[in-house]
Amino acid sequence: MTMHLTDAASATTAAADDAPDPLWWRSAVIYQVYVRSFADSDGDGTGDLRGVRSRLGYLKELGVDALWFNPWYPSPLADGGYDVSDYRDIHPAFGSLEDAELLIADALALGIRTIIDVVPNHVSSEHPWFRAALAAGPGSPERERFWFHPGKGPNGDEMPTNWVSNFQGDTWTRTTNPDGSPGDWYLHLFTPEQPDLNWNHPDVRREHEEILRFWFDRGVAGVRIDSAGLLIKDPELPEVPAEPAPGQHPTEDRDEVHEVYRAWRRIADSYEGTRVLVGEVWVPDASRFAAYLRPDEMHTAFNFDFMSRPWDAAELRGSIDLMLAAHAPVGAPSTWVLSNHDVTRPVTRYGREDSGFAFARKRFDTPTDLELGVRRARAAALLTAALPGSLYLYQGDELGLPEAELPREVLEDPMHFRSGGVDPGRDGCRVPLPWRGTEAPFGFSPAEASVAPWLPQPADWAALTVQAQEADPGSMLWLYRQALRLRHREAALGDGPMTWLDGDPQVLAFTRGETFASVTNLGGEPVALPDHESILLASTPLVGGLLPPDSTAWLHRSA
Repeated sequence: MTMHLTDAASATTAAADDAPDPLWWRSAVIYQVYVRSFADSDGDGTGDLRGVRSRLGYLKELGVDALWFNPWYPSPLADGGYDVSDYRDIHPAFGSLEDAELLIADALALGIRTIIDVVPNHVSSEHPWFRAALAAGPGSPERERFWFHPGKGPNGDEMPTNWVSNFQGDTWTRTTNPDGSPGDWYLHLFTPEQPDLNWNHPDVRREHEEILRFWFDRGVAGVRIDSAGLLIKDPELPEVPAEPAPGQHPTEDRDEVHEVYRAWRRIADSYEGTRVLVGEVWVPDASRFAAYLRPDEMHTAFNFDFMSRPWDAAELRGSIDLMLAAHAPVGAPSTWVLSNHDVTRPVTRYGREDSGFAFARKRFDTPTDLELGVRRARAAALLTAALPGSLYLYQGDELGLPEAELPREVLEDPMHFRSGGVDPGRDGCRVPLPWRGTEAPFGFSPAEASVAPWLPQPADWAALTVQAQEADPGSMLWLYRQALRLRHREAALGDGPMTWLDGDPQVLAFTRGETFASVTNLGGEPVALPDHESILLASTPLVGGLLPPDSTAWLHRSA
């Protein structure tokens, strides 16, 4: 493991410190890189950091301001890398720490910052701390970093609580003592391979603060905090109430968690330039959500509400109003997200009768109208890019990739197995990207590669490769490139106010500044556009001067 800064990392740190825009995060277009599926440089079927470096020109041309990387650390990959065994190194399949430092430096030289994922709620069961805890036995100091607890019942055979896992199923696994007898149980809100850390322990807090410094020293511009609201547990281990009062759920959104992020913010603010904290915060109450974004805590948090809503004007407008209102009291910008590595891709989701997202709706053989889904996904791309705040783009959405229907025998996601095989899980949105050519691996791996990509690519993706779409002005890729160029050019876009335009309730129309307007038609009939001087961009061609259903147009208006 490299324990000192390389020349590349030193240069990156200097460049990050000299970054000219301290508020870059308020309007940024941030591209999510799922490394395993982005680009494979060495032909082993797995994407890697050198593959990402080789495609930085593509990302610059697309128009992104920052890259967010899913966990790239050493991991047994029981949950796609969210089971981390070492936070100060890179998974060997992805490269080395030096590869990461070079990638951070090369990206920053193109004006693209780097955000990394941290997973503070749990570690891998292969992490040295957990292995030491198992070896040390009941009552040992090593076990105090986790949630080990005797079972209930006469022989301790019953779980300490009946908490339900985020991956369905049980949240406690029983250990075996060195003499072979049944031992204590340990808590895991996710898989058994992901034991939860005890955030009441000073070692846990100190370790994560040192991890932040380790990566900030290497020029990282921010961290995305996985499952940010789950860190603190009630040490009394009560059952979940039927209707828990705010802050009283035993494992979610407890008030004490804010102490953690205030400490993290102090570390981030101690660096020159702006190092951002981005939370994955699933909190339905708007005021509780906003509390994570107070000026001394996180900079932004993922807005999952919009992504979960169906393709319906009232639903989407309600979500926009809700999230802007939730952020207003703390002065934080909202984020807009159509999908990520966990979520059914937009062209598939919007082509289904139930077009909102929930994990419970992921099912095999769900009927999908892909033509309808593509049209709506194009409209949604422009709608979200025009809203106030920052924009997140998951790799492949700019290509209009559908959710891949994969054979059951290739699925790896633990959500599939823990659902009893009912849920296909999340692998369908994690299939390796198609770059060029007419057959798999579509340029994801070198032409001479003898190993197939880790998940199979559908044959009909030949029409969706970057190469094919670059030659087609009507493609999704062209639409995204034009939209992001306009977003950077139009001063009113990104962070700032918006004003709704009155009119048809099936139409979402609003202005940004004095001269920009966005109009999305979610109704069943074409609609007239408001007064304008010119059309900057449209997701579909107008028909007789009218905006067709499931379409968005960006307009230039007179001042």
